[in-house]
Amino acid sequence: MAISSLSASTIPSLKTPPSQLTTTNLTSLSSLQFPAQLQRLQFRVRGISSPSRSRILHLVAAKKQTFSSLDELLENADKPVLVDFYATWCGPCQLMSPILDQASAVLKDTIQVVKIDTEKYPSIADKYRIEALPTFIIFKDGKPYDRFEGALPKDKFIERIENSLQVKQ
Repeated sequence: MAISSLSASTIPSLKTPPSQLTTTNLTSLSSLQFPAQLQRLQFRVRGISSPSRSRILHLVAAKKQTFSSLDELLENADKPVLVDFYATWCGPCQLMSPILDQASAVLKDTIQVVKIDTEKYPSIADKYRIEALPTFIIFKDGKPYDRFEGALPKDKFIERIENSLQVKQ
């Protein structure tokens, strides 16, 4: 970052009343230079976005339900539950998003799919010792039944789930 050499004393504090600001302090601020990346940022009501970099996020067609806790969901499930532990910054997690959607459609009579953002719910991630992303845990009767990590192609992913349910039933 290119910032002109200014001492801290020349930059006025945000708490400094306008009457105490001198012309010297104000003109010294004009010598600040910001990198080109910061100059292109657009400030919006909901945050900052960069016009030069767009992300494509795949939508997962899921039935949105609210539960007071994951434990409640797991206990009341009428079929095994596949929980996808992911993070929005995780590349393999984003790669698995459309695969998870397709697997959910294929296995809709066999398994219920739930996604948990480990950044929003770190206590749940800690409880199940999530150390790699994505991590998939199959729960049966409210308890962890099988677990696997990493991105897989759709066919391998579906096969992995089906084999797990057949072998351990």
